[in-house]
Amino acid sequence: MSEQRIQTPGILTGEDEIDVSLRPRRLEDFVGQESLRELLTISVQAAIARGEALDHVLLAGPPGLGKTSLAHILAEELDVPFVQTAGPALERKGDIASLLTALEPRSVFFVDEIHRLNTALEETFYPAMEDRRLPITIGQGAGAKVITLELPPFTLVGATTRAGLLTTPLRDRFGIHHRLEPYGTGELATIVRRSASILGIGLDDGGAAAIAARSRGTPRVANRLLKRVRDWAEVRGTGVVDDAAAAAALAMLEVDDLGLDRLDRDILDAVCAKFDGGPVGLSTLAVTVGEEQDTIEDVYEPYLLQCGLLKRTPRGRVATLRAYQHLGLEPPRATGLF
Repeated sequence: MSEQRIQTPGILTGEDEIDVSLRPRRLEDFVGQESLRELLTISVQAAIARGEALDHVLLAGPPGLGKTSLAHILAEELDVPFVQTAGPALERKGDIASLLTALEPRSVFFVDEIHRLNTALEETFYPAMEDRRLPITIGQGAGAKVITLELPPFTLVGATTRAGLLTTPLRDRFGIHHRLEPYGTGELATIVRRSASILGIGLDDGGAAAIAARSRGTPRVANRLLKRVRDWAEVRGTGVVDDAAAAAALAMLEVDDLGLDRLDRDILDAVCAKFDGGPVGLSTLAVTVGEEQDTIEDVYEPYLLQCGLLKRTPRGRVATLRAYQHLGLEPPRATGLF
């Protein structure tokens, strides 16, 4: 394959290099997301057979489910260059023009957090995606001229955690769009075993199952917990990640049986104990736990909602009966919430 070119500058730390090494390189090595894998396998094989660029791909879903890994895999499978950037890094039309005009034929152009493009820049992609043309305005006022640059065939892969923020015209220009779903514990255990093999970590089935059960349905979390449990096993244990080592390390990290960490529990405790189960507004909740509203809404709330511990209502956040049970608290039945 042609040498991959990462367009956004940066230096990989040792931990980052480990994370990259854990990424699968081929679709056959990618665990989970069966329907998406099948769709991409067929689409890639068809594009190769026709000698064409793969259709544009939009990958949506919560962080850590493998959107970036899939973009890398597509470039590997197609044997084409890979160019990466992110929505917040694109500030001017010239940024997009310089990237698109430098693409080699059939390249994979990956834009992470594509929902954070502003509207003017988003519209720049329309003719590029549809007609492989890029109109550029030269000059200003009455003397301004528009020239059209021809672009090579390419595949735009967009990743977003908030698909609802994409405009319909942009979303409709992706020929393939799919939402990645949280992983099951069996799939996560498979991912943990694969990562342990790559990192040379001794791991038994009990350790893999314990880590998978606390990984919030997310491979990125599973790999992060695996590395921290490995540290504990090497320093305090036998060097093997077994059920006992996983339980002790995760207790030290304050990760409970549902995968909730301290801030998750602080959020639940604030709603249950300080506001009598709610409803409580997001801004009030953010001040109470000392965290930004966006972080609570985008990072913590989705999993609490998925677990059935929290509800969103027009008046604010409300704790469920299960939240009280998980925290070991008595629900305030007099309020009529339950």
